[in-house]
Amino acid sequence: MTDLPTMIRQVGDKFDATAADLGGRLADIEKRFARMRDEDYEAVISENPLAAAVSGSDKLGDLSSNFRGKATIKLLGENAAITSANTTVGTGRSPATSLVPSQRLPGIITPYDRELRVRDVIGSARTTAGSVEFVKETGFTNNAAPVAETTLKPRSDLTFDMTSAQVRTLAHTFKISRQMLDDVPALASYIGLRGTYGLKFVEEAQILKGDGTGQNLLGLLPQAALFAPTWTAQDETPIDRLLQAISQAEDAEIAVNAIVLNRRDWRRIIGTKDNEGRYLASQSPFGLQAPLLWNLPVVATNAMTPGTFLTGAFSEGAQIFDRLDIEVLISTENEDDFVKNMATIRIEERLAFAVYRPEAFVTGALSPN
Repeated sequence: MTDLPTMIRQVGDKFDATAADLGGRLADIEKRFARMRDEDYEAVISENPLAAAVSGSDKLGDLSSNFRGKATIKLLGENAAITSANTTVGTGRSPATSLVPSQRLPGIITPYDRELRVRDVIGSARTTAGSVEFVKETGFTNNAAPVAETTLKPRSDLTFDMTSAQVRTLAHTFKISRQMLDDVPALASYIGLRGTYGLKFVEEAQILKGDGTGQNLLGLLPQAALFAPTWTAQDETPIDRLLQAISQAEDAEIAVNAIVLNRRDWRRIIGTKDNEGRYLASQSPFGLQAPLLWNLPVVATNAMTPGTFLTGAFSEGAQIFDRLDIEVLISTENEDDFVKNMATIRIEERLAFAVYRPEAFVTGALSPN
């Protein structure tokens, strides 16, 4: 059974204790206020618009504990509400206020990098020279034939020509202040990473499409043979045309080892269906489809123009010669960097690109129309 008198006594004791504590605090506040000088009180009032308005209000001046109803005061002059409004409006600035800071995520959100893979299927070597020269056989008159005893043997002939691939420099620079280097140490590393990617991005474009003019590399597409099929496939599809192109490249007597397609075109090909609506690709759509077509690896890259292809003997028909691997350097003594407290970050590489057998590469449109 609940002991009601005991419970009432316990509640009363707690109330008495709380009242005593509040009374002590109120007494302490009164003592502090009594010690405050008049000028201190006036300073507090003058610095606080709300306190000044309350202090100077006639309606509030005679309030007592017997007051009932409401009293109104007005704040004159400029005033600002306490809200979460933006106090640093500007491009790229934080929308937070000093009272409500934003949540800052670590690091910098980087755009996704393009997957660069063309170099992976091309043979590579190193060079210490400014150019790479190689002798190519340009003609072979083959008159070999069965001959009778003591008869004059037929004579064959060979012709040669020397070709060269110049080492080219790919480079760019970034400017950064010394203060930013001190205050954001990771920024230099970030610039190095993005600058390196930018260099490799251009390298892949040069290997594929460089026209050889000025300081450009002479790439594969300008030298590749144009697609010229030797047979017509029934109900021709891009898959048929790629098979015909592989056959054409094989006429150069070098093993074809890869196909380069735009990523969108590769997705379209593996989504091909038969007349009954079934996907031709064995793993489509709910599996990992190996990038293979006609038993050759497919290099899917957005560096390739949509609707076109390139196939050929990448491993033996062409070669990359690296003269200087990608290098990231930083200097404070470039131009007027020293007096401006700036630094220059330079990112560069040097390479040559040789295409030994242009006829071993074939390019063209994926669709006949």
